[in-house]
Amino acid sequence: MVVIRLSRGGAKKRPFYNLVVAHSQNRRDGRFIERVGFYNPVASGQAEALRVAFDRVDYWTSVGAQLSPTVERLIKQAKSTVAAPVVAAA
Repeated sequence: MVVIRLSRGGAKKRPFYNLVVAHSQNRRDGRFIERVGFYNPVASGQAEALRVAFDRVDYWTSVGAQLSPTVERLIKQAKSTVAAPVVAAA
């Protein structure tokens, strides 16, 4: 089974995660098929905390890939921030 999940990188106490498409039996940080984004939980200031290639995620889910619970939550979060309209104060 193919799954979209987080692969940990970064240094000790400074986590950085790649959103990867991988076979479910591969190790967490092992071989993967494609990198579809990243998540930086310790991003500060103007640093980008989450980037997702929605077209690739949609493709992989259409061919049967499963989302891990954490990735599912992050994608919902990313879609809500992208879809939120910006209203100028008048």
